Amino acid sequence: MSTVITRYALLFVIGALVLLAATHSLFSSSVVVIALQLLAVSIAIWARRSFPTKTFRVDAAPSAETIIRRGPYRLIRHPMYCAALLFIWAAVLSHLSDWTMAIGVVVTIIAALRVILEERFLRDRYPEYAAYAQVTKAIVPYLI
Repeated sequence: MSTVITRYALLFVIGALVLLAATHSLFSSSVVVIALQLLAVSIAIWARRSFPTKTFRVDAAPSAETIIRRGPYRLIRHPMYCAALLFIWAAVLSHLSDWTMAIGVVVTIIAALRVILEERFLRDRYPEYAAYAQVTKAIVPYLI
C-alpha cells in the first residue's frame, strides 16, 4: 500500500481535480475561492522554483544533496501538498455536497499518508531533517 501511495499520490490528486472539473465543482465565481485557488497555484510555483536546477522530482526520492530551506520551505516542509489541498478544499467547500466532500477527504488522507511516508524517507536520508522538522510545520505554517 505504501508503494502505491508513494508512486501514485500525484495521480490521485490529478484524478480528484478531473472529477471535480467533470462535475463542474472545480471553479467558482466567488472572489474568495478564486483568491484561495490563485494562492494555491502561487505556492506551488514558488515551491517548485525553490528547487535547485534539475533536482525536482515527483516521487519521494529527492535528488538534492541537502534539504531545501528556501522559499516556502522556510515555513513548511510540504508546500506542494499544502497547495494541492488548498486548491481542492476551496473547490470542495464552494460546491459542498457528499460527493465533493468525499473527494476532499480521500485526497486529504492520501496526502497525509504521503507526508508520513516521505517524512520517514527524509529522516533516513538527511540526518539534519529532524532539526528542520522541529522548526517548521508540515503543511500549514505555524499550525500543522
